[in-house]
Amino acid sequence: MPVLRSLHDVPAILDAVASVGTVLQRQKRDTPLAFAGVWGGIRGLLAATLTRHTPHVLVLLPQAVDADVVAGDVRSFGISDVVALPLSAGDGTGSSIRDADYAARLQVLQSLRARDQDSTEPLVVTAYIGAAIQKVPSRDRLTRATRRLTVGDEVDPEVIRKWLAEAGFAATTAVQVPGEFASRGGLLDIHSPDQTTPIRIEWFGDEIESIRRFDPATQRSNETITSVEIAAIGADGPAGMLVIPEDEFDPDAMPPEVTPPNPDQVYTEDTIGAETTVVDYLPEDTVILLVDPAECQATSEALLRRVARTERFVTMPELLAGLHSHQVVTGSLLASGNEDDVVDLQTAGADSFAASLDETKARVDSVAAGHEVIVVGDTPADGQRLTELLADTDAARSGRLHMTVADLSGGFRLSQAEVLVLTGAELFHRSPVRRASTRVRGKPIDSFLQLTPGDLVVHLSHGIGLYRGLNTIEKGGQHQEHLTIEFDGGTKIHVPATRIQLIQRYVGGTKTRPKLAKIGGISWTNQRKAAESAVVDMADELLELQAKRATKRGIAFDPDNEWQRQFDASFPYLETPDQLTAIDAVKADMESHRPMDRLICGDVGFGKTEVAMRAAFKAVTAGYQVAVLVPTTVLAEQHYHSFCNRMAEFPVEIRKLSRFCTATEQRETVKEIRRGKVDIVIGTHRVASKDVDFNNLGLVIIDEEQRFGVAVKERLKTKHTNVDVLTLSATPIPRTLHMALVGARDISNLETPPAERMAVETKVTRWDPKMIRSAIVRELNRGGQMYFVHNRIGDMVDLAAKIQEVVPEIRIGIGHGQMGEGELEQIMIDFIDHKFDMLLATTIIESGLDIPNANTMFIDDGNRYGLSDLHQLRGRVGRYKHQAYCYLLVSPTKHLTPEASKRLRAIEEYSQMGAGFAISMRDLEIRGAGNLLGSQQSGHIAAVGYEMYCQLLEDAVRQAQKLPPKLSAEVDIDLPIEAYLPDDYVPDLRHKIDLYRRMTRIDQASQIAGYREELIDRFGPLPDAAKRMIELCELRLDAAAWGIASITNNDRFIVLEYSNRRRIEQLVKNASVPVRIVDHRKAYIPIKDFDMTHPSGQAWLQLARAALWIG
Repeated sequence: MPVLRSLHDVPAILDAVASVGTVLQRQKRDTPLAFAGVWGGIRGLLAATLTRHTPHVLVLLPQAVDADVVAGDVRSFGISDVVALPLSAGDGTGSSIRDADYAARLQVLQSLRARDQDSTEPLVVTAYIGAAIQKVPSRDRLTRATRRLTVGDEVDPEVIRKWLAEAGFAATTAVQVPGEFASRGGLLDIHSPDQTTPIRIEWFGDEIESIRRFDPATQRSNETITSVEIAAIGADGPAGMLVIPEDEFDPDAMPPEVTPPNPDQVYTEDTIGAETTVVDYLPEDTVILLVDPAECQATSEALLRRVARTERFVTMPELLAGLHSHQVVTGSLLASGNEDDVVDLQTAGADSFAASLDETKARVDSVAAGHEVIVVGDTPADGQRLTELLADTDAARSGRLHMTVADLSGGFRLSQAEVLVLTGAELFHRSPVRRASTRVRGKPIDSFLQLTPGDLVVHLSHGIGLYRGLNTIEKGGQHQEHLTIEFDGGTKIHVPATRIQLIQRYVGGTKTRPKLAKIGGISWTNQRKAAESAVVDMADELLELQAKRATKRGIAFDPDNEWQRQFDASFPYLETPDQLTAIDAVKADMESHRPMDRLICGDVGFGKTEVAMRAAFKAVTAGYQVAVLVPTTVLAEQHYHSFCNRMAEFPVEIRKLSRFCTATEQRETVKEIRRGKVDIVIGTHRVASKDVDFNNLGLVIIDEEQRFGVAVKERLKTKHTNVDVLTLSATPIPRTLHMALVGARDISNLETPPAERMAVETKVTRWDPKMIRSAIVRELNRGGQMYFVHNRIGDMVDLAAKIQEVVPEIRIGIGHGQMGEGELEQIMIDFIDHKFDMLLATTIIESGLDIPNANTMFIDDGNRYGLSDLHQLRGRVGRYKHQAYCYLLVSPTKHLTPEASKRLRAIEEYSQMGAGFAISMRDLEIRGAGNLLGSQQSGHIAAVGYEMYCQLLEDAVRQAQKLPPKLSAEVDIDLPIEAYLPDDYVPDLRHKIDLYRRMTRIDQASQIAGYREELIDRFGPLPDAAKRMIELCELRLDAAAWGIASITNNDRFIVLEYSNRRRIEQLVKNASVPVRIVDHRKAYIPIKDFDMTHPSGQAWLQLARAALWIG
């Protein structure tokens, strides 16, 4: 028998004990060979074993989720080339080239098409049976529709643009998703659906000069390649080709207004090959492994009953009939048939071990006495941790324990080979984690980017006005871009785009529209002074509270111990940078003698719970108890299971307290808390009840704190004055407010979304049975589940019946807050266990539910909800790698108010990750500010605008801390220079405003090079006006370093206004051009000896740069 060192050796061992190769050779073509004992991880093991005898294996599976799971298992056994074929979403009415599932499906087909048919390298394709019976383009059709572009090719970019448009690609200003393209001068960005990342092609004339991959989140290139293939194929055929049924093609019969197509450019069903199945992309030596044939048959029949266009599918018998040239084997837990045609692999389940670490070690030693044992970690860190935990076992010392890292779904036992494979699920009762593939990382939203003509803005000097657009204005013979702002009385001022920092988007937190400021009036000055006075008082109060807290003596927890490091390492995902920063801050607070009072703010799904878990674990390992306070019983249940699963391999006693618990269970838990037998208790306000006395409370975690009354929070804080308090809020705050409060309030802000999450596609629609059926069928076809949110309990049963009339086969569960204690809990458990497909529920699901398989949501009467509520509800879907959908349903008979229409448009527009703050601002709620600052500040926010308020607050906090004012790199430069981004260079207004805004925020010379490189990468070589804009930015930084406040000009001089006489004297002494000091505030640069006639004002720029020693 082969030597066992890792999982990669297990296929050879199974091959040896089950004689797989021998039975394959003797199999009769007309009688499928049946393998018994095939289930769980054995499915991937058998597929990997089959590759020892044929390089190509297709695995057909009964459930949609199985394809990814088995693909991961196959990779765990050492097969690197594994692809999972998804079902293209929809009800069979066709796929969009911009559909994520279609893109993933096309990627698989392209990889198979490009593979050498004679290759001997193992390849395994896993496919849900529904995906296998869905037709695909023929190999010839896909080949003809794929175009290769290579550096050095001579091709007119306009030809490629037209080709893409005809194929169904959507023209846009910035490519984000598959099926989009964007054209800017000599650049063409394309996201081909068969590519995982978009590519940027740069032309010089008609020659392709470079091809680069880029990150759609930043729009920056990150890899240079020499060639790329673009699959320009939509649901109706290859790009630029007419697809006509063979019996309908007659050029002479074309209508007179239609130009007859060139016969060479027409694909008929005969010339393109009829649509086929994925099997035709595989070599003839491919072995087909059909797992659970009866279940596959039932699943495929159910799918075909649901789809609208069955002609886009074959039946399972038709699929099998087409496999006559392939060897077919089946795999089931139990197999029946002739004894000669059944091979029992003699597998068994790996029993779950006890939760205690000592008992787990003893069991490992026990089973290792008769088996070789492989322990599988999820990640390298997890593998290292398991190695350390089991290092002192007899099994490890004897060499019968083997440690490895893999994405294995579960453990198993090979009885004949005496091999036992264990994962975290068996060792520690830890649920397997379905890790998603890496997705494009989102970025925080700058609300200024949403600025449109007619919006209210704040001019720092003049007050509130109306933004009227970005216009090119000629001044002194030079052209410049300006933001036009209109004030009271129709007075307009034009602000150079290079000074965009003077303009802020107005958000006031009130529905009353503010009055426009009057140029030259005093009201704006008075409003600003009143706000300044208010924030100074508030900053003093905040710092006084901080000082009082600093005098208290709380618990100083020890630094991280080995268990803490192991717990942190067992997190199965990659932490975001913001998460790591927050975790470090929380731990530093806990290790301080000062009682912690930290707020963690973050959007839906940004990882607040993991931060809380690490803090809780730190408290428990130090011997203290933890109370977790949540607003709803459903969230208490979810957190309870999450904490138990996360801490399963450690001796932590976790209990819950909510109405899901019986009175007896509650009494027992309260008694155990008092005795110190409970480490972590998770519950609703019941945790703060008077009868709950902790033995040694060290940490209180308050989740969704804005949903608790002040009395509940204060009762806990008063009862336990010196404990650490960690508060979680799902309402994110913007960076401006966060930075303003640094030093005055302990806040950690999670701004970065996890890499693996996709934005939820959101649609506002009238109630339409056809649309609802289509959306439900798409989810059912991919094996998923869905929520239907309906807040009227009285007619829930009738609504369920109405939905079942549309989709008779759907299984619906109903959940709401008026159910009994055990009933609602059982509904949730049944939904998690997929005992029904749809949860019809009230908004009790809003907080914290995390069910990865639920990826479609319907919200009935969506117009009745606030934006923040809609965003929280939408956050319940899209928590795994699948594209998620949210439908906001509106009754066709109801009239929408203007406010409701605006809310619905906003939630549809702000669907990207991290949209929580933009939504809050758009809804004019500013909930983050209200929670943090108190309602008394809302009037001042309304008076001067949110961003100005934050700026004043930051200055006030620094003043109260007796810190010097923040250094500013702002310099008023008004010279007759053409320095801007031309429309033909940056055509999109939003991108242009973003670039201007970011340029004015540059405060270090080192940032300029990166900014210049980004412009060249995204938009091509810099035009002269853009070069001068960057040189003007360099001039601003140097002027600020010399203490110069402004640079202006008149007919005879460039005028420098300064504040530091000594610095200017040093400048004058070393300047390469004459600089004359005229008084204590101004210096002049004479222009009479210089030629200032350059048409774009370049001479003015060069002279000013020379005076400041800029080369």
